[in-house]
Amino acid sequence: MSEQQTVSEPLDEVMLAMDVVDTLRYRSRLIERELNADVRDEELKQRLRKIYKAQGIEVSDEALDEGVKALRDDRFSYQPPTKSFQTKLATLYVNRHRWGKAVLGALTVVGVILACYYYLVVAPGMGLPTKLDSVYKDIKQSAKVDEKEGRRKAEELYQSAKTALEAGDKQRAEQLVESMDVMNSRLQSIYTLQIVNKPGEKTGVWRVPDANTSALNYYILVEAIGPDGSPVPVAVQSEETGRTETVTTWGVRVDKEVFDYVARDKLDDGIIQDNVFGVKRRGYLEPEYRMKTTGAAITSW
Repeated sequence: MSEQQTVSEPLDEVMLAMDVVDTLRYRSRLIERELNADVRDEELKQRLRKIYKAQGIEVSDEALDEGVKALRDDRFSYQPPTKSFQTKLATLYVNRHRWGKAVLGALTVVGVILACYYYLVVAPGMGLPTKLDSVYKDIKQSAKVDEKEGRRKAEELYQSAKTALEAGDKQRAEQLVESMDVMNSRLQSIYTLQIVNKPGEKTGVWRVPDANTSALNYYILVEAIGPDGSPVPVAVQSEETGRTETVTTWGVRVDKEVFDYVARDKLDDGIIQDNVFGVKRRGYLEPEYRMKTTGAAITSW
């Protein structure tokens, strides 16, 4: 291409006219002195020729005329679009870097909350019917035929849990299933109730009941020992507090005759020869006691 560019194509004429307008706009002093001073267009075109000639560009009169006219008509200038729903969407999209992070953060928080709610509230509730049936089946298989009280209690808990589920009371159903779990654990457990006979530890205690201060309640302290010789945790309800605690050692209520019998056995040589108070077999809720007892218990002394 030569040093000087001659514009001849129609499209180039239009582009050059647009350039003329831009030149006029950015040269604000020229516009103020020439356009706004009501001078002749010819003088304005002469000045524009000098500007383009200094750049090595030869501009036709047609391009200069078109550029001056376009500037007067306010063509080739940006006109903001009228406000509409579409323009608002476009503006939001253009400015997405401003609000995108905040929205993403909010959506993340909402997602975490929903996930926690599902896994901590919804999901556990969805598995309750299956767990209920499974525990009930285990209890029926574990409970011995002559364990009538355990079977009756299991049936009551099972029916109550089903009723709670049908009523949408998930909390109540969970409590009942938990009670059935405890019952199943009791049925599965195996241990021997041995009378405590360790140096420095008591073998029996007595209490003055609040309801009758003239009477005495006697207790023999026992511990649950498993087949491997290790202590077995057992859920025991205290008759004094009414609370159920999981312990390995507790006091079993006896009459004075049994209390004195164990005391004489220990005082004889310091060793309790008849130290087995009872045996808990699999499939039964309660131990088979070898000594007379009411079955009432205490968990602290």
